[in-house]
Amino acid sequence: MTEELLVPIDTYLQSGIHIGAKFKTGFMAPYIYKIRPDGLCVLNISKIDESIRNAAKLLSKYEPDKIMVVCRRDNGHKAVKAFGKATGTKVIAGRYLPGTMTNPAFPQFSEPEIVVVSDPWLDKQVVGDSVKANIPVIGLCDTNNTTENIDLVIPCNNKGNKSLGVIYYALAREYMRERGAIQKIADIDIPLNDF
Repeated sequence: MTEELLVPIDTYLQSGIHIGAKFKTGFMAPYIYKIRPDGLCVLNISKIDESIRNAAKLLSKYEPDKIMVVCRRDNGHKAVKAFGKATGTKVIAGRYLPGTMTNPAFPQFSEPEIVVVSDPWLDKQVVGDSVKANIPVIGLCDTNNTTENIDLVIPCNNKGNKSLGVIYYALAREYMRERGAIQKIADIDIPLNDF
């Protein structure tokens, strides 16, 4: 790795961000570093880090109120709420209601310009609505996910609360740096424990 990682390698490893599922799809094969003897797939940490950087660059083109982050999985609620608090983005932690992006008469109607989903399978309603509304989707994808209709993949363990915390922590810091809200990553005052 020629570039310094967004977070220390030990933080990535301790969070289990690189430990995938036993099942793998062809979509996720390019991100898999190896398969352990117990059958679990191991994701490439440098590709994870690079994908977080790319996602932050893409997100930085949008105002915070034009970004929607969705996480149906209970393990990610704390992380996405902290991400929303740090960045000012709209967050749905819990069940996404159909029509939120497609039905203007819906009370919670929202028109984001880009969406981040924490699991394309659990958040498939959001992905489907995004496709209908022609909204790009960034997806946190484990080795068992398919990536159709996902415009930018962040390969990761999208099931563990520590893993999701580290991803959203790194993504928040890099997004704010890309937006010019902070000069360098060390300038940000967001403790990882908040995620």
